Amino acid sequence: DVQLQASGGGLVQAGGSLKLSCTASEGALTTNIGWLRQAPGKEREGLACLSYKDRSTVYADSVKGRFAIASDGAKNTVYLEMNNLKPADTAVYHCQPYPNCGALGVFERAIPDKYLSADKGTQVTVSS
Repeated sequence: DVQLQASGGGLVQAGGSLKLSCTASEGALTTNIGWLRQAPGKEREGLACLSYKDRSTVYADSVKGRFAIASDGAKNTVYLEMNNLKPADTAVYHCQPYPNCGALGVFERAIPDKYLSADKGTQVTVSS
């Protein structure tokens, strides 16, 4: 069972930027990859998805124009570049395989908690 690990989070001021990375425990990433976040007391939110087949992307309205998802040439890492960060973006960010990018906004609710443990994600904190 290939595990995904998110990294690159941190503390940033409102208006700042961060670039998150998603890597697999073994091998290249050979499936659709989505980024999602979970904040205390809030529902999981799917943010962005990158299609493995045609490299198309899908974004949630809340991050469209501010976040960008992309992979490196070797497809070993999927990035989430986040600009113009807001305090509302504060959350633990995770990456996960998605069956298709059209499922962004729905699929994340069905992901078992064990795949979204804190040690698999990366904390992003945006101060005002």
